[in-house]
Amino acid sequence: MKYLVTFVLVFFLSFVNAQQQGINENLKKELDEILRLDQTYRRLFDNDITAEKKSEILKELNIDEKDFEEKQWQLVVDIDTLNMRKIDKIISQYGYPGKSLVGEPTNRSAWYVIQHSNKIGKYLPIIKNAGKQKEIPFTLAAMMEDRFLMNSGKEQIYGTQGAGEFFINKDGKEDFVNFIWPIKNEKNVNKLRKETGFKNTIEENAKDMFGKDFVYKPFSLKKALKLRKQASNIQ
Repeated sequence: MKYLVTFVLVFFLSFVNAQQQGINENLKKELDEILRLDQTYRRLFDNDITAEKKSEILKELNIDEKDFEEKQWQLVVDIDTLNMRKIDKIISQYGYPGKSLVGEPTNRSAWYVIQHSNKIGKYLPIIKNAGKQKEIPFTLAAMMEDRFLMNSGKEQIYGTQGAGEFFINKDGKEDFVNFIWPIKNEKNVNKLRKETGFKNTIEENAKDMFGKDFVYKPFSLKKALKLRKQASNIQ
């Protein structure tokens, strides 16, 4: 009985604290579920996932293995589209659902969905403002700005985005290369990253993205765009 009373008391105090902080619990639950789906679907395509774990996730998501084999990445595209519709409505009603509204780490949920969408250009100003107001970590706003610049064929600022492109090598054969998308001020990027709040250098970030054996080499924008053009022709 003593433990039950203690549990009830802790739950009550937690609830009161959430209310005092202005946390919207219903919205928080909705965003937590959106993020769970966003991340869980992507886990199906992890390079190191075991067959047993994949089957477990498919069961969790109520996806038939035959449907998975037929649709593959289209499943992720479909859930991203559904999630983005929900985020559109949430932001239309509340503005960006940041730390003061849904707490942490739920304040990252909408960011993930937008980062995986084709609506970055629409929401980037809102994301940058949320970063400045500390509703989300400013590093997230920096990552989204970098992705927007990369997608627009421009140099990124913080060195957060990598790319992988097919190209025709000197032997006339199809090849593939991973690289960090060109950086506007590559010489001072590590200083900027530290000031912005990133914990690792551009060299360390490159290894995190492409593996411990990857060696970071700066690419010019001209070279990157040439690779992108070649890749589109190959496809």
